[in-house]
Amino acid sequence: MHILLIEDDPETAEYVVEGLQSEGHDVEVSMDGRAALVRAASETWDLLIVDRMLPGLDGLALVRTLRASGIATPVLFLTTMGGLDDRVSGLNAGGDDYLTKPFAFAELMARVSALGRRSLRLAPDTVLRVADLEMDLLTRVVRRGGQPIDLQPREYELLEYLMKHADQVVTRTMLLEHVWGFHFDPRTSLVESHISRLRGKIDKGRTELINTVRGSGYCIRAPV
Repeated sequence: MHILLIEDDPETAEYVVEGLQSEGHDVEVSMDGRAALVRAASETWDLLIVDRMLPGLDGLALVRTLRASGIATPVLFLTTMGGLDDRVSGLNAGGDDYLTKPFAFAELMARVSALGRRSLRLAPDTVLRVADLEMDLLTRVVRRGGQPIDLQPREYELLEYLMKHADQVVTRTMLLEHVWGFHFDPRTSLVESHISRLRGKIDKGRTELINTVRGSGYCIRAPV
């Protein structure tokens, strides 16, 4: 499994990483809540192991934000906060399981394995669909109404991000960060020009799917 461990205590992180790697898992570590949120939202993971108390952004807020964005990656809270109210708040925030420190590594492994099996059962479809628009993530073929549409690589990435967030408003800043990798606004018409070209291929002569939400960003959605 590809696991992101979000833990700010170096000793705990080292212990968990060594143990999980010895069981064949691929583990990466993030020690800051805000940085972890970006990684958890922009990369593909099989499991997130999340501490509650983190610098930058606490674990509850991190998981709530992911769930509000439609990201369903399984989450195991691993924390010293073991009261009943703490457990309930963690699960209500979107956590799938909750384990308190100190913990037995065998129990951690059992919970990781259980969440891994759940992740496999909930593996997403490899085809994205919005109305009659389809994107095959394996073959990278895009069709509308059954007819293939030729896209440039950046157009494909832009459309993929929009379709993965269908019915949600995505901002210009989100597109710059997740499609182009810019963590600043270059103050150019980069997004607008690519959206225009993408519309010309996706929507030309058809019902419009890519909508501009004035003052906010863009949204791809099926017509009502």
